[in-house]
Amino acid sequence: MSLQYITRKSLLYKTGVEYGDHCINHVQGCSHGCLYPCYAMMLAKRFGTVKSYEEWIQPKVVENALDLLRKEIPKYRGKIESVHFSFTTDPFMYGHKEISDLTLQLIEALNQAGIKCTVLTKGVLPIELASLSSKNEVGITLISLSEEFRRKYEPYSAPYRERIDSIQQLHNKGLKTWVSIEPYPTPNIIDQDFGEILDSVSFVDKIVSGKLNYNPLVSRYFDRLNYYNELSEHVIDFCHQRGMDYHIKKGTITESRKAI
Repeated sequence: MSLQYITRKSLLYKTGVEYGDHCINHVQGCSHGCLYPCYAMMLAKRFGTVKSYEEWIQPKVVENALDLLRKEIPKYRGKIESVHFSFTTDPFMYGHKEISDLTLQLIEALNQAGIKCTVLTKGVLPIELASLSSKNEVGITLISLSEEFRRKYEPYSAPYRERIDSIQQLHNKGLKTWVSIEPYPTPNIIDQDFGEILDSVSFVDKIVSGKLNYNPLVSRYFDRLNYYNELSEHVIDFCHQRGMDYHIKKGTITESRKAI
């Protein structure tokens, strides 16, 4: 599938996401086509950026992204703690080398200005990241080890084993690594061993965990509040035992459990 191109008037923006600072979304849409459903696609349809799923999975690259960033860095210098790639697209879209190459160029430009970057992907983290700033933090999304589940809910993303292998290579190169176990499904969607997923990425430095939203099957799972509380405690215990950092997304642990 050939890429399409758009231009924009700005690129860097301050994010309201709880663990973010500034962000860059240098692609419109995402070819991974996640069907949890994908919140970014829901927003894009609501605001008229895209009209359909078929349009969403045909990514449009911001062709003037690098020029914009070079102009914006001097204006934001000193105001940015870090820049995240990305909240409404994927910086290392599986099978799209041109997008990955552009992402690496943008990260390099930010690093040269002394700005740290964080990345999260359902694709494969390129080994070239090891040649950029050692302050960068690289992550993958991993909510299952079942390829059958991936093909159903993340149909055009990278196989889980490829994601894990890519982040392990970068961890071995000395980069700080993290895994987002979000949006994690309830057992009526897939019954799986949560501990096995944690064990598969036990080498990383940080785990972010969060529940699945906007899926009617979750609301039908009668014990969902206790379920996500127990998963959160599992993450916390797992990380404490290994000296790892963790972040539990807001709303994953119920208020009643927080008070205990």
